[in-house]
Amino acid sequence: MMQNAERIALFIDGANLYATSKSLGFDIDYRQLLKEYGSRGYLLRAFYYTALVEDQEYSSIRPLIDWLDYNGYAVVTKPVKEFTDAMGRRKVKGNMDIELAVDAMELAPFINHMVLFSGDGDFRSLVEAMQRKGVKVSVVSTVQTQPPMVADDLRRQADHFIDLVDLQSKIGRDPSQRPPREARAPGAPADTRSAMPSFIERPTRPARDKDDD
Repeated sequence: MMQNAERIALFIDGANLYATSKSLGFDIDYRQLLKEYGSRGYLLRAFYYTALVEDQEYSSIRPLIDWLDYNGYAVVTKPVKEFTDAMGRRKVKGNMDIELAVDAMELAPFINHMVLFSGDGDFRSLVEAMQRKGVKVSVVSTVQTQPPMVADDLRRQADHFIDLVDLQSKIGRDPSQRPPREARAPGAPADTRSAMPSFIERPTRPARDKDDD
């Protein structure tokens, strides 16, 4: 590793990034995402956060989660919580904000640059806290949709705002090029254990057991 290389960590709000890329009409190629940020500095860690419905016989996101886990992403999951509101309507919760924030704060002493793939305004306070620790923060979302996918206060707080549209040529793929689900997950080669990135791996782990949201 070059002594002066910027130490980067990616924090991906999986559901938010999926909704953003879908609204723009393209898929994320997660292999290319690693390559892109690996070329910009020393990519210390790439976290991916998502909630899972555990009692489903088949989850469409599971192939992607498995591929990410084998190919250098630190995947953090927790089960979706189901409840019935006061009107008797069935609701689900799958917020990963606390898990992402705790990981970011723990990693702050070891990085120079946090890249947050989310437009959720709830992260504004986290961005401010990371900046107080001397970490530069880039937020990746989009203002090309109506309404924009990024909260205005989050965009203002970030040191840099990157519109996902501007990354499309580097990390995007047309949905028509998506491989068959049964063959491999999006962005994955035939051998899901191949092409491991050079940064330190962490195994898939469940989120902390907190009834915080």
